[in-house]
Amino acid sequence: MKSLPNEMYGVQLTKHGDLDALTFNENIPLPKLSDNDVLIEVRAAGVNNTDLNTRKGWYSKGDNNAEDAGWAGNALNLPLIQGADVCGYITAVGNNVSKERIGERVIIEPCLVEVDSKPLSTPWYFGSECNGGFAQFTKVASRHAHAVNSTMTDVELASFPCSYSTAENMLHRANVKTGERVFITGASGGVGSAAVQLAKARGAYVVAVTSEQKQSAIQALGADKTVLRDEDWQHMAESEPFDVVIDLVAGPRWPELLEILKPFGRYATSGAIAGHDVSLDVRTLYLKDLTLLGCTILGHDVFANLVKHIEAGNIKPLVSSTFPLSEIHQAQQEFEQKKHIGKMVLTLQPK
Repeated sequence: MKSLPNEMYGVQLTKHGDLDALTFNENIPLPKLSDNDVLIEVRAAGVNNTDLNTRKGWYSKGDNNAEDAGWAGNALNLPLIQGADVCGYITAVGNNVSKERIGERVIIEPCLVEVDSKPLSTPWYFGSECNGGFAQFTKVASRHAHAVNSTMTDVELASFPCSYSTAENMLHRANVKTGERVFITGASGGVGSAAVQLAKARGAYVVAVTSEQKQSAIQALGADKTVLRDEDWQHMAESEPFDVVIDLVAGPRWPELLEILKPFGRYATSGAIAGHDVSLDVRTLYLKDLTLLGCTILGHDVFANLVKHIEAGNIKPLVSSTFPLSEIHQAQQEFEQKKHIGKMVLTLQPK
């Protein structure tokens, strides 16, 4: 085992706000392991909506009040190392972890039920309630570091954890089955493109919402049909309504997503990029016997099942571009423009 430094480089969120809230620091203390932890040398870390939302204080319900800006409705412990998507190599282990794990290439399950060898009553999110992967090294409970046997690159594997586990969790919660009709919004984003692939892996018929210039790329992922964001969805669904809606967008057209569902249809969401305040006609909800599902905490075995999909080649990575970690400002600027398909990934080099 190679000797470890006392300090590492990384990006720290020092406040809520614009890009100047992110500071590149080459003198961050190396994480200290508790008994059940592993230390991971990070090679690649994906960029997600949650990184930008957390930086801006978007999760706060008090007008971007820093007192409740974490996923769990609490204040964040700043400075914070963000980054929920990680691929890296285990370089050290805690006292309760087998040394045979050293050298394993792993991806991190971002929804944590254990931190510092203590169980959590309410799950934390990696890179939000605790430090994440935008650094040379990171630590996590061994149970959340999943070895992956794959020929994919580190960058490709880093595109999976957050987006694909979120998508798989939504499909799991909505109990999507073979032959069902599934309508997916935001299909060109990280979670949406993952949901297209994973729904097809379940044998569903997938209709995906995207822009005109991205239709062919989404069809190449397996979507049976693509529709535009400004099309008449209700007219399209009159003859064949949907069993399930997987929604990442919400916003002004949200009521239509319930109208296109069959009786006893299921609606699942894990995002609201077009706006979180929506209008609900409760009569639609109860007269159609609909089920509404909010999905954040990963269900049991969801991440392990995702790893199986990766190893079996059932899903493929969709990396739009890469940036060195030091160029995180540029990466987040381009991410926010929403011109890409799939994931942007930050790369880290060992010193």
